Amino acid sequence: MLREQGITLHVKREDLLHPHISGNKYRKLRYNLEEAKDKRHNTLLTFGGAYSNHIAAVAAAGKEYGFRTIGIIRGEELSGKVTENPTLRFAEKQGMQFRFISRQDFRGKNSPEITARLQAEFGSFFLLPEGGTNALAVKGCEEILGPDDAAFDYICCPVGTGGTIAGLINSAKDCQQVLGFPALNGDFLTNDIRKFAKKDNWALQNGFHFGGYAKVNTELVHFINDFKQKTGIPLDPVYTGKMIYGILKLIKDGYFKNGSKILAIHTGGLQGIPGMNTVLKKKGLPLIR
Repeated sequence: MLREQGITLHVKREDLLHPHISGNKYRKLRYNLEEAKDKRHNTLLTFGGAYSNHIAAVAAAGKEYGFRTIGIIRGEELSGKVTENPTLRFAEKQGMQFRFISRQDFRGKNSPEITARLQAEFGSFFLLPEGGTNALAVKGCEEILGPDDAAFDYICCPVGTGGTIAGLINSAKDCQQVLGFPALNGDFLTNDIRKFAKKDNWALQNGFHFGGYAKVNTELVHFINDFKQKTGIPLDPVYTGKMIYGILKLIKDGYFKNGSKILAIHTGGLQGIPGMNTVLKKKGLPLIR
């Protein structure tokens, strides 16, 4: 299919930047950690779900760079199940302290009331938003593209909170088109991206979320396993797996002109595979190998 249309697809392995602070999380945390040190904070506090890549990365970064870390986790029912959850178990081993809150309180995590309550409980901290996206994170993601990437016509990346694609939009050449593949089902991402993006050289491909965030089916699992077997590149099921699936589907459907050069950004997230396999096993579905 690629040869027939003269299309080249390259994968930029951001997942190999660090064994635990992987991919876009490494980029997002870089300048935030510098800011935290400059402001003499010794504690990082952030939010996430049970299998959050961000929670795992913040915990690992805290251990490596000497910060106390606190994770505010969605779901009070998880408080007694840390050892059963690969992501939380890893974060705890890195030294992260957890506070489990209800889903209702989690929805209000950005309210002054919740912040004041957390400050009263934990003292002063440097706040990292859920998913890690803020202006400093976008600055870090602007460094994903280098001089060697200038020859590509399309830059593709998964989209969660919008920080990574915003950084790519800002640093891409004017002649390059940035395509985002949302892992979530919803129209709110466009506005979130526009808060940080400085150009209009981008578009979202909303047809490859497989039903919503962390939704996975047998077709996607088989695709991920087949892709790894053929290329040696592992994909996570929440972000990169859906992106690569989407890119190949668009190629098949004639979305890209003949001769196009495509760069796909592998944003990491592989730590979430054991947790996803736990869910798949319970449902009697095939596992990610």
